Amino acid sequence: MSIENAASVESPLRHFHAVIPAGGVGTRLWPLSRAAAPKFLHDLTGSGSTLLRATYDRLEPLAGNRVLVVTGVAHRVAVCRQLPEVGESELVLESEPKDSGAAIGLAAAILYRRDPDTIMGSFAADHVISPDNLFQETVREAIHTAAAGKIVTIGIKPTHPSTGFGYIRTGDLLNIDDAPNAHAVVEFVEKPSEDIAKKYLETGDYVWNAGMFVAPVALMLKHLEANQPVLFAGLEEIADAWDTPERDEVTARVWPTLPKIAIDYAVAEPAAAAGDVAVVPGTFRWDDVGDFAAIGRLNNAGDVDEVTVLGEGARVFTENASGVVVSDTKRVIALIGIKDVVIVDTPDALLVTTKQHAQRVKGAVDALKASGDTDVL
Repeated sequence: MSIENAASVESPLRHFHAVIPAGGVGTRLWPLSRAAAPKFLHDLTGSGSTLLRATYDRLEPLAGNRVLVVTGVAHRVAVCRQLPEVGESELVLESEPKDSGAAIGLAAAILYRRDPDTIMGSFAADHVISPDNLFQETVREAIHTAAAGKIVTIGIKPTHPSTGFGYIRTGDLLNIDDAPNAHAVVEFVEKPSEDIAKKYLETGDYVWNAGMFVAPVALMLKHLEANQPVLFAGLEEIADAWDTPERDEVTARVWPTLPKIAIDYAVAEPAAAAGDVAVVPGTFRWDDVGDFAAIGRLNNAGDVDEVTVLGEGARVFTENASGVVVSDTKRVIALIGIKDVVIVDTPDALLVTTKQHAQRVKGAVDALKASGDTDVL
């Protein structure tokens, strides 16, 4: 069924507009991911598509060309090269990162001015999701749930007691037409200890918080105004000028003054306390590619022995070895008698660690920043 036909049958889809926040550096994937080339601009799965391109392609059957991308000024050229379909009116450029509250809030304010009945869906540019059809079925349910007057988060059914994700405690079924799996949200909970995560899984009442939101822009802005009035006022001023010649002047003046806050704290958590948040659990496979261990887990590129190798023209020799090698050079890398190693070889920086310690790469980035070695960041 075409988008147009689907929209006529499922009226909420006519008002759906996808938003892709493409920000963040992905410091745990240094030195592959850097400020000038963050992880969403890379093909990290060996699929032939970057994470950003795959995100757009996953949303296009639902939104058509109604896809707004929020990214940094520094990434404009790369984003436009990867997404030539995105025109100027659908590109929101941040002069400096202000966290997801400002990014998603500005998108909501702009879309509200263009159509106050818009239902927006926010989906990060750097997640790996499959299969697309299950993702799209879940988003359709979320759109119908949002049309019933809810801010909807898409939860991921846990596969193990992860301590790296926040969780959502689900409540009663909402009995919404065309959204049979929509539940009320009881609360959002922070990243737990392993013991608490195990208890969450035993109850069956918790899903991972993947940071995906679908909501009427009017309801999103209502809660933003109530809970973050300073941020709301600044975004309103920018949005008022957005489709006018004053856009650049107003944005340059107001954006740097905005407070930094995540959308979870600015809108989702207080809205849940007010009973305005629902969750639709997703059964698709999802990973936020948080470290190099994830790349080894997800990658379908050619393996050498038990080593996952990523990089065009990578030259890797292995003997009795396992792990992940990401190479951006023509240097020969030989692994002999070493297990679960992670090697990332770039022209100006080399990372050697293990899968077990892959999450600690962010500490190295922080240390390099503190020592002034920003040329490799």
